[in-house]
Amino acid sequence: MRTAVLIALLVLLGLFAVLNTNALMYPHTLSLGFATYRGVPMGLVLLILATLLMLLFYFWAGLTGLRAQADSARLLRDMEALRVSLDSQEGSRFAQLQEHLDRRLQALEAGSGAGQKGEVAALSARVDALSRDVNLQLAQLDDYLKAKLR
Repeated sequence: MRTAVLIALLVLLGLFAVLNTNALMYPHTLSLGFATYRGVPMGLVLLILATLLMLLFYFWAGLTGLRAQADSARLLRDMEALRVSLDSQEGSRFAQLQEHLDRRLQALEAGSGAGQKGEVAALSARVDALSRDVNLQLAQLDDYLKAKLR
């Protein structure tokens, strides 16, 4: 979009210069304070200056956009590192919880009758389903962050 606007403005400036060649080339006296120049085409100097300023601001805007993209990419990399750290911490906590639940379920199975074994099996199935759900959500989050980093 910026490139299209720049090209359109340059074309308009070129058209303006072609249509007003006589006025742009009319000689003027130019004073810089310490030197005076006679017969300088002031319109042409201003046209060139306007073109240079336009190009300068175009490249400045492009550089600003690149800096914003670099900041965004850095932030996404930091978020990915944080996610990996939190994922590993959560994984270790989840493993500890799984071990604790397994010990408790084994203790319940050892001391329970036939009626409680069905409840223990249902509870074990529920824990396994929750484990699969957590792993699926973590995988989806991982895929999302990897897609954002590209």
